[in-house]
Amino acid sequence: MANRSRRGWLLGAAVAVCTATATPGLSAAQPAPVDQQECSAVRTNWSVEAKPHAAPESLLNTYSDKGKGWTGGDSTYSVKLSGGRTVWVFSDTFLGPVNPDGSRPTTTPFINNSFVVQRGHSLKTVTGGTRTNPTALVPPPANGWYWFGAAGTSKAGRNLDILAVQFERTGPGQWDWQWVSNHLARFDSRTLKLKELVPLPSAANVQWSAWQLSEGGYTYIYGVEDLGAAKYQHVARVRGDDLKGRWQYWTGAGWSADETASARVLEGVANEHSVTRWGDGYLLVTHDTNELFSKRVLGYFSCSPVGPWVNPVELYQTPETGAEGSYGDGDIITYNSHDHPDQRSGSTLLVSYNVNSLDPNTDLYADVSIYRPRFLGITLTPGANR
Repeated sequence: MANRSRRGWLLGAAVAVCTATATPGLSAAQPAPVDQQECSAVRTNWSVEAKPHAAPESLLNTYSDKGKGWTGGDSTYSVKLSGGRTVWVFSDTFLGPVNPDGSRPTTTPFINNSFVVQRGHSLKTVTGGTRTNPTALVPPPANGWYWFGAAGTSKAGRNLDILAVQFERTGPGQWDWQWVSNHLARFDSRTLKLKELVPLPSAANVQWSAWQLSEGGYTYIYGVEDLGAAKYQHVARVRGDDLKGRWQYWTGAGWSADETASARVLEGVANEHSVTRWGDGYLLVTHDTNELFSKRVLGYFSCSPVGPWVNPVELYQTPETGAEGSYGDGDIITYNSHDHPDQRSGSTLLVSYNVNSLDPNTDLYADVSIYRPRFLGITLTPGANR
């Protein structure tokens, strides 16, 4: 069980649980000096109304309780595909069964990545392997595993493209593991079968997996330089929608073909966050990793997809977190909040976040409800300009 649900510790906790050091050639932690145009997204004072338990939370919970497939996972990216399908993309995943009292058998299958396909109110779990012996969609290497990051499509929707990060064990201990490299996991969007696993740039200690944004003829890729107690956003891009193309990296003043010239854009982001169009500007949604085990979900604004990110507003405080949270358990953490623009309704965002435990071998088996995503309907209303 040493492998189970370690993702929450790494991605949400801002704890130095993997080997990481600052990389020479990266700029200091300064905002990218882009001219901040006079866009209303930045000028506006935004007020926030957050409503928990937004759809599809109840649908996923009911499906989980039945214990017939997916019963919990994290990452929680989403992509709309043809045929009225939404693919929910998960990393570490528990499968059924579920006991009548809401606990999990200790023998329940656990894999490192999976899909749940939604069509209307119908859900279906997709894994690798067989029905009796399910495995991860991307088979793990001999000494590690792959976690899924942001997802998108390419080639007019024929491909489902997922940013996948590889980790490896470095010893027998619980914390003996580290990030290794970045990959593109390309699936056939019709069959959801893996077509290829392609290495992506990995030379700058940046996990290029946080987000994908299609904008202005480019796909922007958002990554995180994870130093444990400090996490910094970086930005790359490729022309068009094929992530196998030539990458360019934001240096703080322009674009470079040198990955090690990539600049730190914003400190305090989570390993998974989102950057989406918001009116005439852009909105970044992230858990606040400037605080240890934070319950704060923040929104930042910019007139450019590469920042600078300014005027942070608190979108929500997660009620599950810590000893004073809804579980009354000091081991419960929340992490990796981000938007789902494919599910957006007008000015209301659909934001998800993940819940986990620092004692997973006890808590996640005792209560199936912990390790499931939560969804928020967040409405931003403009007030007076700044």
